[in-house]
Amino acid sequence: MAPSNLFPILLLLLLSLSVTAHDYQQALSKAILFFEGQRSGFLPQDQRMQWRANSGLGDGWTYNIDLTGGYYDAGDNVKFGFPMAFTTTMLSWSVIEFGDMMPPNEHRNALVAIRWATDYLLKTVSQPNRIFVQVGDPISDHNCWERPEDMDTRRTVYAVDAPNPASDVAGETAAALAASSMAFRSSDPAYSETLLRNAVKAFQLADNYRGAYSDNVDVRDGVCPYYCDFDGYQDELLWGAAWLRRATQDDNFLNYIQSNGKTLGAEENINEFGWDNKHAGLNVLVSKEVLEGNVLSLDSYKTSAESFLCTLIPETSSSHIEYTPGGLIYRPGGSNLQHATSIAFLELVYANYLSRTSQTINCGNIYVNAQTLRQLAKKQVDYILGDNPMGMSYMVGYGNKYPQRIHHRGSSLPSIKDHPQVIACKEGSIYFNSSNPNPNVLVGAIVGGPGEDDLYGDDRADFRKSEPTTYINAPFVGILAYFVANPNP
Repeated sequence: MAPSNLFPILLLLLLSLSVTAHDYQQALSKAILFFEGQRSGFLPQDQRMQWRANSGLGDGWTYNIDLTGGYYDAGDNVKFGFPMAFTTTMLSWSVIEFGDMMPPNEHRNALVAIRWATDYLLKTVSQPNRIFVQVGDPISDHNCWERPEDMDTRRTVYAVDAPNPASDVAGETAAALAASSMAFRSSDPAYSETLLRNAVKAFQLADNYRGAYSDNVDVRDGVCPYYCDFDGYQDELLWGAAWLRRATQDDNFLNYIQSNGKTLGAEENINEFGWDNKHAGLNVLVSKEVLEGNVLSLDSYKTSAESFLCTLIPETSSSHIEYTPGGLIYRPGGSNLQHATSIAFLELVYANYLSRTSQTINCGNIYVNAQTLRQLAKKQVDYILGDNPMGMSYMVGYGNKYPQRIHHRGSSLPSIKDHPQVIACKEGSIYFNSSNPNPNVLVGAIVGGPGEDDLYGDDRADFRKSEPTTYINAPFVGILAYFVANPNP
């Protein structure tokens, strides 16, 4: 029998373990549910986010095309094609890499979330030599604080017609459709084929007419400064080709990646990954074939991927990523948790590739294995879910303490179910300025997160910290799926 004076110590140990243990399955369910709160269009009968209703039902009428559906990217009511396509790619990659670790019902829910986006993306490339890149005038939209169900702002349709270029949006759309074709291959092969056929078409549009979509005068004022192409279109061409290679195993796409790597700057900006810059994700994705010993000619991509991963590890000589005092990956600018979720996702994906091939990474002064990468990713996940200096979960509706005043129109205004009367453009300002918690809980939404000092003020007006986005959540779905199956890597 243990000495009695050990019992208080054991009790404290057990209590501390209970505080830091997270319910990853619950978090996964909520991370996927969030996307229902972002839906545009005619909502289905099985809609679970009940405070939302139909919106944007006339989208596309000025072009005599149906552009209903898709997602609002964040807390506004605009459908931006560039981040929506990236969100779709990341949701699909989550299912491809970690879908078999999801409970069956959540796997189905993830596919539903992907399909809500892909049904819309298929519409955006349905006309020859044209891609629809956005619906909604952002200036008039951001000038109002109103529910999507009440929208009376201009639903301007922004399209790019060849020979004007849209390589970034078309390339990312190709990636999204190719990746999603893999996600649906077993459950809906006919839909998978449709996605893949349109992915090829989108890629051809991207490659044949090279350039950034935000350079076009017809769309620049609508897409900038919100989702301009700041980092060039070249990475999206390689990213789209890489996903088509993965989905088809066609050597033509392999040759494209091999021959265009240097000319399209595959070795530049290797430490960035997000809706605008695909380089780190591209390098991780392509490395799979190198690690498996299939295509050694792509070794430069593997070198770049591992160079990036080494920068994330404080013990290495090449470490240069910034962490907050509480341990969160931090990059200057807004919506910081997009970096934490996307980078943690890449760590887990690469860890899987290393495990399957029994390899490690040479980071100069140390060798890094799959377990190290997984533990790094887990620190980011647990920080977001509540293990941080604020003791706050940055996922709405998860844990006992989470953001109450998120920068999100639909969440912060009374639901149309509770307040059927129209709330006009400026009439919503009283709700925006209110210090009260949002009346509608956008379950699963991950906000922009704390600053470099780990502080978070829960202020609706501070959109850089309090606004959720689809592209923060999308990689987190895959991450959580991994930790559902492997809570202690």
